[in-house]
Amino acid sequence: MGFFGYVAIVHITISEYAMLKFLSRPAVKLVERYLPDPYVFVLLLTLVAAAAAIAVERQTPLAVMRMWGDGFWNLLTFSMQMLLVLVTGFMLANTPPVKRLLQRLAAKAGNAAGAIVLVTLVSLAASWINWGFGLVVGALFAKELARQIRVDYRLLIASAYSGFVVWHGGLAGSIPLTIATEGHFTVDRIGVVGTSETIFAWFNLAIVAALFVVVPLVNRLMLPDDEESVYVDPALLKEPDQEGMTRHRPADRLENSRGLAWLVGIPGLLFLVDHFLLRGGGLNLNIVNFLFLFLAIVLHRTPRNLLISLQEAVKGGAGIVIQFPFYAGIMAIMVQSGLAQSLSEGFVAFASAQTLPFWSFLSAGLVNLFVPSGGGQWAVQAPVMLPAAEALGADISRVAMAVAWGDAWTNLLQPFWALPVLAIAGLKAKDIMGFCLVQLLVTGVIISLLLTYL
Repeated sequence: MGFFGYVAIVHITISEYAMLKFLSRPAVKLVERYLPDPYVFVLLLTLVAAAAAIAVERQTPLAVMRMWGDGFWNLLTFSMQMLLVLVTGFMLANTPPVKRLLQRLAAKAGNAAGAIVLVTLVSLAASWINWGFGLVVGALFAKELARQIRVDYRLLIASAYSGFVVWHGGLAGSIPLTIATEGHFTVDRIGVVGTSETIFAWFNLAIVAALFVVVPLVNRLMLPDDEESVYVDPALLKEPDQEGMTRHRPADRLENSRGLAWLVGIPGLLFLVDHFLLRGGGLNLNIVNFLFLFLAIVLHRTPRNLLISLQEAVKGGAGIVIQFPFYAGIMAIMVQSGLAQSLSEGFVAFASAQTLPFWSFLSAGLVNLFVPSGGGQWAVQAPVMLPAAEALGADISRVAMAVAWGDAWTNLLQPFWALPVLAIAGLKAKDIMGFCLVQLLVTGVIISLLLTYL
């Protein structure tokens, strides 16, 4: 059918679902008015988690404070990885060849409706391959679209972020990959569960396919009228000049040396060839960052051009640096106090074999607001969900994927994962989360129904 056929179907469907645009208005206004900055949001979550651990789990304030403080730095490695996702992805997209590619692809959108649909599809596809890849590619492509097409910038960036909802049902989903690995921590209970039963299971592929249709459609239908739209001046999105200054000092010649960049960059790319082709390695966050960095080194052609791009890239990383330690502290409270386990048990208590995936999905969505880490969340919920699945005779692989989809689902509301996107776009969480709230409601219905009845 092709991209333009897809856009035509979207246009045909508008008259049937025009109410969606009107429903998005109060959601956008509500979030713009009441959603605080992500830093304030994480402070509030910290207080809520601490108070709940004291009130529900009967922990002492001293014990909760120690859990929080001891766990505060547990995400340092991950924080650096996320910062590098932002920086290396920005530098790669700022290379001349990639900019030309993004420009040609953006030109295919044609108008505002096409831009919304196209950026959503690109983000969905990239996120299904790898979540870090999807976050950066979607945001950078959205900026290029905004340079060429007059379109509501808030919805454009929200559309780029909304594709992230499929990541845990894709190739880099941490829960299905964990239980497919020999020696995983629940192997004695469930054995090794292959990806044919999770990522490539019929029910999971059906969810992914449904979201590839519905998410772009919903984004398109939320496109505001011209008088309600918020546009950005394309001049504000202009990237800095990449050409380094020509000077005559030996040090300046080194900074502008293509040979030096290629002598380091090309071996880095050869390492990736060895990793994928000869050793059969997979695509993880470190490999994504390695790929972005060494492609940027080669395609920028000189160290000076790379450094100019780096100076621009690091400006948006402050939110990641300061907020991720707070989330590490929240995770420590939720796990060590028993609060996350109690939440999961509360949802499972009244489930049946058929409805356990549904309640697992909802419980994972709630836990994800406080523990925004797929692997960490599975470590918390598996000891509750797996015995329940065995006792009820439920499909264990479906229950595991329900937890995975619940983790991905409420990322539409949790600004933790939106930080790299917002940093690249130059927006605040309140600018996009109203649109994401509508997607949260729509995708929640679709995912839960297909998990339960398909």
